[in-house]
Amino acid sequence: MSLFRHELKATDGAARTGVIHTPRGEIRTPAFMPVGTAATVKALYMDQVREAGADIILGNTYHLMLRPGAEEVHALGGLHKFANWPYPILTDSGGFQVMSLTSLRKMTEEGVTFASHLDGSRHLLTPERSIEIQCLLGSDIQMQLDECTPFPATEEQARVSMELSLRWAKRSKAAFEAQPHRKEGQALFGIVQGSTYSELRARSAAGLVDIGFNGYAIGGLAVGEGQPEMLRVLDFTVPLLPKDRPRYLMGVGTPDDLVEGVRRGIDMFDCVMPTRNGRHGLAFTRRGRVNLRNARHAKDPRPLDAESSCPAARDYSRAYLHHLIKSGEMLGSMLVSWINIAYYQELMAGMRVAIAEGEFEAFAARFKAEQATGDIQAL
Repeated sequence: MSLFRHELKATDGAARTGVIHTPRGEIRTPAFMPVGTAATVKALYMDQVREAGADIILGNTYHLMLRPGAEEVHALGGLHKFANWPYPILTDSGGFQVMSLTSLRKMTEEGVTFASHLDGSRHLLTPERSIEIQCLLGSDIQMQLDECTPFPATEEQARVSMELSLRWAKRSKAAFEAQPHRKEGQALFGIVQGSTYSELRARSAAGLVDIGFNGYAIGGLAVGEGQPEMLRVLDFTVPLLPKDRPRYLMGVGTPDDLVEGVRRGIDMFDCVMPTRNGRHGLAFTRRGRVNLRNARHAKDPRPLDAESSCPAARDYSRAYLHHLIKSGEMLGSMLVSWINIAYYQELMAGMRVAIAEGEFEAFAARFKAEQATGDIQAL
């Protein structure tokens, strides 16, 4: 039996729950992966991330290749040991950051030449080098190098971009199979591109399935198109993907995005939103978003959520959290980021149970009703 495999446990409509088996442990799906950009989930200890319910985290190839360097991490025992996270890790290819963070870049058939945002040093990222870096890091799930098609894009621009990503997919697969640092049980995912055009998405998906990957991601969304358009693309793209392989929606998103993605058959998500917003005092709760900078919380002795499993949400008053955030105290960012990561994991756990019990639509309806109260909530 393969060391990496996806076991489907139950379905409810298009929504699915299951387990992805890896040599480093099981990933319960649908799953949300906290983003550990530079070998750290910002403002959290790794044991907090694990205790919140995360089975897997995401690491970033672009940032780690620049600092401290893939070869350095490999020499120190790999990313799992380096970050003190012995559980599954997915690494992205670095392509999105090259496109979004660097103004000095040149794309060719070979790859992308770019200037580091840290010191201006020049680098070439090719499909082969991206796979080499990910294997040196030792991640359990690796991503092909692709071009994240910007939005908006004309159909011709999207076609050229998608076809380049398909050619890079073939090279990524060949490099993965030939990579000397690859370990048994590591997996490679292909990435469906094509912007908002159904025919292009279909061609991309068919081409990737023909190449053959352990899982399939949907990229090029959550880049400005808005949720209705994103969901429209998912409606015609997800059915194109093999039912026996994990489906990963990259870079998404809000709690509502997660529920709507699961409704359409997505198994895996990642986003910086829980920690990025946490560092700025915006908390995600069962009753919606709470802006802890708001003066209404200054004298409120209640916790954010007395029934939460997260101590930060359960044991600290809103007044104290407000004070920390307004004072610029580091602890405020840490506590609210913890609250948000825990909430996202509780949301995923609730969806897994609801799907298994055939109650996903009832769960989704309750979720939407509860979220509507937002910052005036009274848990």
